[in-house]
Amino acid sequence: MADQTVPHFCNDAGVEKIRIGAKEFQCMGASPPFDHPHVYLDMGGDSEIICPYCSTIYQHDPALAPTESVPPNCLYRPDAAA
Repeated sequence: MADQTVPHFCNDAGVEKIRIGAKEFQCMGASPPFDHPHVYLDMGGDSEIICPYCSTIYQHDPALAPTESVPPNCLYRPDAAA
């Protein structure tokens, strides 16, 4: 498990709900410098969770890969932001 990276998702578009393929992830609100504290979220047996900082609803979609989202491009890639 140590070789896996927990995906970080951001909501730059300000949508109410994001479908993602991961059940364990970090929400960071928006991309830096407008991000909130990066909070680790684990859906456990549920199919959705709400970020306590930005109120984005994350809904698990098993048809998506762990790094995919709907809308697209919600996965934060620090190399792309630099």
